[in-house]
Amino acid sequence: MLGKKLVTAQKRGETRALCLGLGMVACSVMMYFFIGITIVPFYTKSVWTTETVCKVLKTNIKDKVFCPNSEGSEDEKIFPYPCLQVWVNLTASGQEVMLYQTEDTLERNPKCSYVPDKLENSKEVKARIETIASNFKKYQTFPCYYDPGGTQKNVILSRLYPSKGLLFAFLWPTLMFTGGCLIIVLVKISQYVSVLSAWQ
Repeated sequence: MLGKKLVTAQKRGETRALCLGLGMVACSVMMYFFIGITIVPFYTKSVWTTETVCKVLKTNIKDKVFCPNSEGSEDEKIFPYPCLQVWVNLTASGQEVMLYQTEDTLERNPKCSYVPDKLENSKEVKARIETIASNFKKYQTFPCYYDPGGTQKNVILSRLYPSKGLLFAFLWPTLMFTGGCLIIVLVKISQYVSVLSAWQ
């Protein structure tokens, strides 16, 4: 009687462990799919792939411009902010080009190097842009990214999804997939050993 209870408990434990392993594998596959349709396209579409050194030539803050915002109604889709323009010397080619914060900055407003998030306090936005401009004047030389193919004549300060970020995004689903497969293999080995012991 006790032996039957132990066997039943063992089978339940193996079933739960097997379900856990399969669940981990299924979740990791879903994470791979999600990363593949969200992050990977942005990474592959970016043409600013080569890192070089940029030197600030001039910074300029123009009068307020309007920036589109994806949140809210149609009337709330634009808000004014000072337009910061940063011109740099591209070390790789020696050209004078305009610097943008990321790829998204160029799409949102190609006239400005920095596009702030929508904030209610306009003074805070102005202070942040002035701080960024002073940092560029303070740190004249810094790494940046340019398009080696020459499609884009401008440069960006940082990529939205760099290679390290993409690898980090794939790290967690890979660990989960490996853990799930390991649990399934261990359960199968345990079942095989149990059958082999019972047969002997």
